[in-house]
Amino acid sequence: MAAMEVERVRCATTGYAGEEEALPLPRELSVEDLQKDVLLSLLPENGSSPKILDLLTAADKREENGVAGGWRRKGEGEGEGGKGQGEAEVCDGAKPQSIAGARTDNNSRRSMRCRSLPITEPEAEDEYTGEKEAYMAAVLARFRHTLEERTRNHLGYPYNLEFEYGALTQLQCFSINNLGDPFIESNYGVHSRQFEVGVLDWFARLWELEKDEYWGYITNCGTEGNLHGILVGLSLQQGLAGTTVKGAVDDLDCVIATLERCGYPRDRFYIHCDGALFGLMIPFVKKAAKVTFKKPIDSVSVSGHKFVGCPMPCGIQMTRMCHIERLSRNVEYLASRDATIMGSRNGHAPIYLWYTLNRKGYQGFKKEVADCLKNAQFLYLRLREAKFGAMLNSLSSTVVFERPQEEAFVRKWQLACQGKIAHVVVMPSVKVNKLEAFVRELLASRKKFFPDGVVVPPCIADELGADNCECPDCHVA
Repeated sequence: MAAMEVERVRCATTGYAGEEEALPLPRELSVEDLQKDVLLSLLPENGSSPKILDLLTAADKREENGVAGGWRRKGEGEGEGGKGQGEAEVCDGAKPQSIAGARTDNNSRRSMRCRSLPITEPEAEDEYTGEKEAYMAAVLARFRHTLEERTRNHLGYPYNLEFEYGALTQLQCFSINNLGDPFIESNYGVHSRQFEVGVLDWFARLWELEKDEYWGYITNCGTEGNLHGILVGLSLQQGLAGTTVKGAVDDLDCVIATLERCGYPRDRFYIHCDGALFGLMIPFVKKAAKVTFKKPIDSVSVSGHKFVGCPMPCGIQMTRMCHIERLSRNVEYLASRDATIMGSRNGHAPIYLWYTLNRKGYQGFKKEVADCLKNAQFLYLRLREAKFGAMLNSLSSTVVFERPQEEAFVRKWQLACQGKIAHVVVMPSVKVNKLEAFVRELLASRKKFFPDGVVVPPCIADELGADNCECPDCHVA
């Protein structure tokens, strides 16, 4: 341990200031359509470019042969009954495709996989005509449009999509890599360790651990933090608790009390807290049990791209310094030590996290947590008023409800589903007006399956309990 402390030279801290099957790709991302649009834009007014005309003719032929468009084809030719083998099935708006009727065989999965945007070798004259640059610009412009549309209709996954990082675009021209231990300099100088350590110090204060008592790093995703926690406590018996789909928050005090009551001494258990989403929300909820290293826990991990709102996947992993000595190794190639799982680590992510923590601070996050919990309660009450089976766990912003029957609706709103239930995760980017629009469309979608107006909700008592079910057998008016 002493040797470890000697070698742990802290970088200068930049401080804190205060499956169901996949649906086909939409036509708007059809490669052939994009090519034709760009070619037409490049065609001179007199139409005197033989090369462009040839390419347009080839694109038209591909479309006639059933290659173009947003649907992935299985093959060519006629199948039984005169129907083309490669013909894609399109859900008629008047006849909604239910999840129960969705095709799930392997062949249909292959036929419905997203089509790719091909990579083609540039031709020698491209640098003069600019055709390739124009084509790629059109692809990216349309992709941006798709991302904007998908962001507007995003509800099912725990990502905060409301952020503004325009000030950081000036750093995108640098290959920033934080390989190795964040607290120890290496020979690679294009790094952002000072930002990384600043972020770690902020979380150490949040979880009540002194600077010289913790070790941590910014991971490439939340799961990497869990893997690191498991790695540190690998020699002990493993057990898991908790769930993602229903938004449960484990009672940490109960877990600790159970271990103590069963006679486990402190050196015989290792508690890793997977706080992917709620690990950053719970500290700002008054009635919630605190996640703090003053309790006998050993490591905590949270995701940086969820509640914080980082545009690239990342996470924060923190553990007690005493656990790291046996993992840390000298790496001569780097002239440093390393106890991380991965080699190269995204050096941009710490800067984005540092930027957000400085802008929002503890008070900013506290307000966002309160708004999320309030809006989750709003959605839950609206669903129950509309006779949907639904549940909202205490201290949670995840609203669980009966799975919508229309597959197109599930895909539009990007709902996370499991069996007969689905959920909406209310994040800072989810406002009341979006929730109101969601409920309106959900009601309209349900009506398609009950044309006589008599709605019979499914039974979800096994999943959510009879009190949260609206089926005739469970619900008493």
